[in-house]
Amino acid sequence: MTIQIAPLRYENYDRWVGLARDYKTFYKTTLPDADYEKTWRRLLAKDGVFGLGTIQNGPLVGIAHYLFHKSISAQHVCYLQDLFVDPLARGQGVARALIESVADASRGKGAARFYWLTQEHNTTGRALDDKAAKYNGFIRYDYPLA
Repeated sequence: MTIQIAPLRYENYDRWVGLARDYKTFYKTTLPDADYEKTWRRLLAKDGVFGLGTIQNGPLVGIAHYLFHKSISAQHVCYLQDLFVDPLARGQGVARALIESVADASRGKGAARFYWLTQEHNTTGRALDDKAAKYNGFIRYDYPLA
């Protein structure tokens, strides 16, 4: 099976929004339709956020969203914010190919670091994460601002 990774394009919207909704559902998050539309416009415009899609024998089967930011010690750090693969396409190298593509973009930007977060209960995703990267032991806390 051929896996092709490319920046998201206008014609990917219907499949992208389905995968994005499935991703949010997995993490028990809901968003209004307007938020998906706004995110899509930002991804296409490369407005500080970037999106890649995986095409495997036709339809879009995986998505990755990432961004670059500064840190105290580096001008560019890459954060992989979202990674999701259609359950029917899992176990075929799609997620790994997306991670490697974001790593390539990170190197191309001269990023000092490339990282992501996942939830503890995501055992399938963490199995890949443990092969692709180094777990550094951090625990995340979110302070409520509203």
